Amino acid sequence: KLTRLLQGSLGGNARTAMVCCASPAAVAHQETLATLRFASRAKRVTCAPRCNEAKDDRALLRQYEGEIAQLRKELSALQRSGGAGPS
Repeated sequence: KLTRLLQGSLGGNARTAMVCCASPAAVAHQETLATLRFASRAKRVTCAPRCNEAKDDRALLRQYEGEIAQLRKELSALQRSGGAGPS
C-alpha cells in the first residue's frame, strides 16, 4: 500500500531519498522484516531525472525550422532514390 501511495514520488522526474528504520528488538521483528522488504522493492524502482526545459518562442522556432529542414532533406533523398513520396 505504501509503495502505491509513493509511486509518484519514487519514479518520474525527481530524485528521491528514502530512509528506512529497523529495530533490533525482538517484538519488532515482523515490522522490521516488512520494512526491509519494502526498502528492497523501493530500491529496484528506477528513475531518470532530467532538467525541464523552458523554451521561449524563438528557441522553439529554431528547433522547428531545423526539424523541417531535416525532413525536407529526407524527402528529397527519398524522391531521388525512387522511394515513396509525393509526386
